[in-house]
Amino acid sequence: MDERFPKSARLRRRGEFLRVQDGGRKFHTDSFLVFVSQQTEPGPTRVGVTASRKVGGAVQRNRVKRLVREAFRRHTLLFPAGLDVVFIAKKNAVEVEYDQVVREIEKLCRRF
Repeated sequence: MDERFPKSARLRRRGEFLRVQDGGRKFHTDSFLVFVSQQTEPGPTRVGVTASRKVGGAVQRNRVKRLVREAFRRHTLLFPAGLDVVFIAKKNAVEVEYDQVVREIEKLCRRF
């Protein structure tokens, strides 16, 4: 089984993030603010993760982003195809564990 996380599954440009945040639906979870938007051209569901300095230092921010990307990679099939999803870490996200991220993603996917 291929376990890579290809570039086609990631939001990479600032404009892509802004399009989702400006035109997408907003959801709150315990640790994240999540924006979901339909893609302009159909394709695989893509994810982007941001964490400001309010979350913590670089090590803490990168850890949170890695956890979200890994949970998304392993549970991509929960998301409908053709979506762009942006996770914005809240201050308490620095304390989150992988299992909690997975539970929040599962709960989120039931809402749309």
